[in-house]
Amino acid sequence: MFSTLETQNLTLSYEKTAIVQDLSLVIPSGQITALVGANGCGKSTLLKGLARLLTPTHGTVYLDGKSIAQRSTKAVAQRLGLLTQNPTAPEGLTVKDLVVQGRYPYQNWRQQWSTQDEAFVQKALETTDLVDFGDRPLETLSGGQRQRAWIAMALAQNTEILLLDEPTTFLDLAHQIEVLDLLQDLNQQQGSTIVMVLHDLNHACRYADHLVAIQGGRIFAAGAPSTVITEEVVQAVFNLPCRIYPDPITGTPLCIPISAKAKSMPSA
Repeated sequence: MFSTLETQNLTLSYEKTAIVQDLSLVIPSGQITALVGANGCGKSTLLKGLARLLTPTHGTVYLDGKSIAQRSTKAVAQRLGLLTQNPTAPEGLTVKDLVVQGRYPYQNWRQQWSTQDEAFVQKALETTDLVDFGDRPLETLSGGQRQRAWIAMALAQNTEILLLDEPTTFLDLAHQIEVLDLLQDLNQQQGSTIVMVLHDLNHACRYADHLVAIQGGRIFAAGAPSTVITEEVVQAVFNLPCRIYPDPITGTPLCIPISAKAKSMPSA
């Protein structure tokens, strides 16, 4: 049975400024959900609220039907993994040392490191194709390899829900596809529920089952990519005119932005 994650009338604020406002959302279990929207609309803030990194001003986040605020930190960490934007690690930390940290929620004075912990670490390294890099310091890896190492740490945590804040930031196109392919494999092969903030609408349409378009801290549209990414929604959410065509590879919506200069250029 999948873990469930949802919000009801959630408001999240920084000091006295509300960023996410009265937002009710059900994350589809066992699917990939992408949060999209303009900079500053509340995507990353919502992700922090889902991960219990921010205390709601109003409303509730529910994990498995119970308020996430009423669960212990360890209980949350055993059900929900988080990869923040641009994570950092101490210099010299090896890939395996990083992945081992994913097992910390299961350690206490009664239960020390076990063969099961070692098995989860090994499986995470295998899943992310990092077995041969276990002894390598993180700083010696490429951007895509480092991102896979952080994902491996989250996998070792063995949670059914994985939250990722802009997992493709600062990666070149090849590494972006590498990371997104990995996440899609995790979803399809292990049934992981994945929620990620993405800026690239075309990547979101290709890889997500469910899209949530956010504007001004509220849900503007939610559903399958084919119903959410329309010329009208992109114009309203991003203030950007565009044309939407079927992706020739996947058939999902392909967004072609139209710049002001392009509109003023004479036709051929």
